Amino acid sequence: MTIEKVAVVGGGTMGSGIAEVAAKAGCDTIVVEIDAGLAEFAQKKLEASTEKAVARGKMNEEDRDGLLSRLSFTTSFNDLEDRDLVIEAVIESPSIKAEVFSTLDEIVQENGILASNTSSISIGEIADSTNRGPQVLGMHFFNPATVQPLVELISSEVTSEETLQKVEMFTRDIMGKHPIRTIDRAGFVVNRLLVPYLLQAMQMFDRGQATKEDIDAGMKFGCAHPQGPLELSDLIGLDTLQLVAEVLYEEFKEPTYAPPPILKRMVTAGHLGRKTGKGFYTYE
Repeated sequence: MTIEKVAVVGGGTMGSGIAEVAAKAGCDTIVVEIDAGLAEFAQKKLEASTEKAVARGKMNEEDRDGLLSRLSFTTSFNDLEDRDLVIEAVIESPSIKAEVFSTLDEIVQENGILASNTSSISIGEIADSTNRGPQVLGMHFFNPATVQPLVELISSEVTSEETLQKVEMFTRDIMGKHPIRTIDRAGFVVNRLLVPYLLQAMQMFDRGQATKEDIDAGMKFGCAHPQGPLELSDLIGLDTLQLVAEVLYEEFKEPTYAPPPILKRMVTAGHLGRKTGKGFYTYE
């Protein structure tokens, strides 16, 4: 089976980016959202992204028009019946992902592959909500998906080698990304290494050891990182980081994965509307 028809469930930051990459690669791509308002918002976000690419000289108008012609938006899972590959990009919630995969399993064609963009949740648990475990895997893209080349391919105990090879080839040869393989352990490769680093930077800031600007400058100018850890935390999203850290701590029970108090405080304050932003550089 050649992967030509793709769908992305969720049109947020990651979902819209993945959909843009798929459509740019020549795939017929559908974006699914839970209501018409969010579907329209996702469409406008994609149009704005491609317009920006044209303005920056990274894409010509003809290519932009072709990309947009391969994109469609829907609120119905029933429109995904003929998809070769469906990539889920919803909130990092095991129960919500399980519900999405259970629905997809009933609708998507028998040979269709189901992938999750999860950054930490067990692929085996997600696969258990379907009757096609060998065709379920993780495809973890990085933000922004249109720019970052890495995609982690995560196999559960039952993911077939055939599925992995098909998706690996598609990711590398069609999408133009750099796939790496990893087994199903919380955090996979990147977040298993990255999250403790980010949490330590938060604790350093909370204890008054250095300003946020100096912490970030230390890693940018001392280790040649393109962004400091607190800047990167803002980009990822503190809500997402807390969820990922909780999953890592639940699996490994290692203190380095425990969400620090400052992260919990900032996420809670953001949810309650007590602060003007949810990041280290917007939290006032």
